[in-house]
Parts: sequence; C-alpha cells; structure tokens
Amino acid sequence: MFIFWTTFICPFLIISANHLRGAPLPITPEEDGNLKMHGGAPFKIALFADLHFGEDTWTAWGPRQDLNSGRVMSSVLDQEQPDFVIYLGDVITANNVVIKNASLYWDKALSPTRNRGIPWSTIFGNHDDAPFEWPIEWFSQSGIPQIHCPDTNSPFFGGEECGFRGTTRLELMKNEIERNSLSYSKKGPKNLWPSVSNYVLKLSSSDDSQAAVVYMYFFDSGGGSYPEVISDAQVKWFQRKSKEVNPHSRVPEIIFWHVPSEAYKTVAPNFETTSKHYCVGSIFSEDVAAQDGEMGIMKVLEERPSVKAVFVGHNHGLDWCCPYMKKLLWLCFARHTGYGGYGNWDRGARIIEINERPFSIKSWITMEDGYLHSEVILCS
Repeated sequence: MFIFWTTFICPFLIISANHLRGAPLPITPEEDGNLKMHGGAPFKIALFADLHFGEDTWTAWGPRQDLNSGRVMSSVLDQEQPDFVIYLGDVITANNVVIKNASLYWDKALSPTRNRGIPWSTIFGNHDDAPFEWPIEWFSQSGIPQIHCPDTNSPFFGGEECGFRGTTRLELMKNEIERNSLSYSKKGPKNLWPSVSNYVLKLSSSDDSQAAVVYMYFFDSGGGSYPEVISDAQVKWFQRKSKEVNPHSRVPEIIFWHVPSEAYKTVAPNFETTSKHYCVGSIFSEDVAAQDGEMGIMKVLEERPSVKAVFVGHNHGLDWCCPYMKKLLWLCFARHTGYGGYGNWDRGARIIEINERPFSIKSWITMEDGYLHSEVILCS
C-alpha cells in the first residue's frame, strides 16, 4: 500500500483488492430532480461506456453483440446493485443504424437498468449521432438490404421518414426523457447547442436534502455531427454553474464526459517515466485518442480544488486512473462495457462509491465474470 499526501483536503490512497461489499439500499427519483444518500449506506454508481448498440444491424453479428452487451450490464448490475448508472457515451453506433429513429437501439441499451428500477443519466459520445456510413459492399451485386422499420404502433416508429437518415442528439435526448421516469438526463442550455448533454446533478445528504455531498457535472464532448471538443461556451457555463451551486468550492465535484482531453496524454502511463507507479488500472493497450481541440476546460478544473476526478470512455483499450500534475485531481477511464466497437479486451464497468461519513470517493473495475480489481481511493 502506498500513501501520498498533497496540499489539498483529500489524501489519495491506492489499493488493489478483490473483496465483497454489502449492497446499498434501492433509491427512487427525488422530487427536486436530485439524488440522495440513504442513511449510512454508500452511494454506488456504475459507469457503462462504449456499448455501441445497433452496430452492423443488417448482419447476424450485430444483434448478437447487443445481446452480449446486455448480458455484461445485467451481470454488473446484479452483482454491484448500484444506486445510479451513468451511460458514458457511445451508447449506440449511429453510423451503422439504418433507420431514422435510433432511439430504438438507445432504448434497448437502457433496458437492463430500467428493468431493475435503477435511475440513470446519459451523455453523448462521438458515435451517438454520427451520420450513416454506406457500406461499400451494398453497391455490389448483393445490393442494399431491405429496411425493417419499427412497427407502426411502436413509439420509435419513424413514419415516412424511416430510412437512411440519422437521429439527432436532441431527438435522442427528448425521446429518452419523455419516455423514462427514471432518467435524470437533461438537454442542457440551448446556448450550448450543438452540444446537448450538459447538466449538473446534486447528491444530497441523507439528513438534509438541501445539503450537498457531491456535485456531478456532465459534459457533451462532441463528435459525430460536429467536432470532438468541449467548447469555450461550455467552459464558461461550468464556471457560472459551479459558482452558483458551489460558490466556495466546499463540496467535492466529479466530472463526466466521453472523449478524453489532451491532459490525459500527459499522465498516460509510460515505461520511460515514473508516472506508472501512481496510476491504477489493468489495461494500457493503446495511445490516448484525445479531443480535436482544447478550449480551456482543463485549466479551469486544475484551478478548482473541489474537482476530484474526471471520468471518460472512448478508448476501449484503457481503464486506468492517474493523478494529474501531482495534484489532487484524478483522470480516469471507464472500462469498455459493450461488445460493439473495436477490441477484444474483457468487458466490465467502472464503479464509483461515495461515502458520506467519513467522506470518501473510491473506484474499482467490476468485470463481466464478477472479478473486482484496480481499486483506488480518489478522495478521503
């Protein structure tokens, strides 16, 4: 065990463990739109990243991968029994979805969580509203497969527009929110569009719903229909919003978006440096695929001591957490959950556990087969 202290409030502690934990109490959505701790129980969050539902829908392989991805989620949900789930982008592979209303596949991806009565939120990745890509083989002798539109009685029926046309971010988010009472997702401010999934959720104290234990900020990091970037407008939104809800930076904050920032490249484990000694994870199999541009979000996060960790997906072959610039800010990848998308690494999910008394945030990876590894205490 290694313990490192910084000048901020929380030390960070690295542990490798594979042990059992008690299941938390189930929760229901709060009337004020926020989440709430339950007594002395920890609040547990499961991150499902890069599910890629709807991939190669015209083949036998594609639907099989969706079933496999559903099995991974079901396994993690049944073992960990989380209080909340975050779909961390690339929920679907829209560039492979033939029908207009890709909400059909989006809804399938949500179903394991919804069927267990667990609330969730979503953010967009670079594939979720990507334009349909015409397979070159469709122009060979075999021709274009017949389109199978949803049944006319289905809420996902695209009408006469059911065809080779994508579903926008706004349509996906609108459909999710209107049809799911357990969804905490939000469309975000209009002045940030085309970026959509920008919002904040408060996790309240078990004793006082007005008292925050943690603030969770969600960002749309772009991609698909526009560049992979967190814009200057989003940075300013975060500055205003964080000042409004947490003016003195007294409440810890954690951040979620899909495509990693350039900062992830600076902390990526490298055998030529000592950084590998401070990182926690099990797969370091590829280079960080960062956003197209950096518009200032990391500088703002660096200067805000209440921000404890950033969680991203996108890179299927990475699942590590590393401290950033030797400060108490962790940069973490989730774990590739879906059988869609590239790579054959074993599937799983990153888990985040928040304790109110004494306060702590820790995280680990739970695999499809139930194995736990790479535990790290991000703040205590």
